[in-house]
Amino acid sequence: MGNNIVLIGMPGSGKSTCGVLAAKALCMDFADTDLVIQAREGRKLQEIIDSDGNDYFETAEENALLETGFENTVIATGGSAVYSERGMNHLRENGRVIWLKIGLKEMLDRIKNMKTRGILLKNGETIEDMFSEREALYEKYADVIIDCNNSTIEETVAKICGAGGSR
Repeated sequence: MGNNIVLIGMPGSGKSTCGVLAAKALCMDFADTDLVIQAREGRKLQEIIDSDGNDYFETAEENALLETGFENTVIATGGSAVYSERGMNHLRENGRVIWLKIGLKEMLDRIKNMKTRGILLKNGETIEDMFSEREALYEKYADVIIDCNNSTIEETVAKICGAGGSR
């Protein structure tokens, strides 16, 4: 197992926010695969989904996950990263996967910009459908599960540092 910490979870679970703070606390690098995709494409996630569709976005996301040659890095993935089995297996080879778990109500409370945030919903899929489908995938790939419901950013960062450091 490599020395990366890979954060997975629902939109709004704190992957990017807590990931960068955990990286600082652990003296690690930080990477956000959503930013990798945006940099490669030269546009926002929602624009990619709107103009090129879900399949194109999923391919772009998988490529971003597979390309990662990160070492000693906290990696925040997009909420839909778990749809790519190849991408997730690649990340697992090089790190510990931590699921920042939140409930549906918590996710909806935290995310105010659902329409513009670049959240991948399949045709006709509701937020509830997406939530239950992804939960099963997060469970499948997680080495560690951290319950982030009602947690402060500081509490979640401390839990990431504790779980990431215990190899």
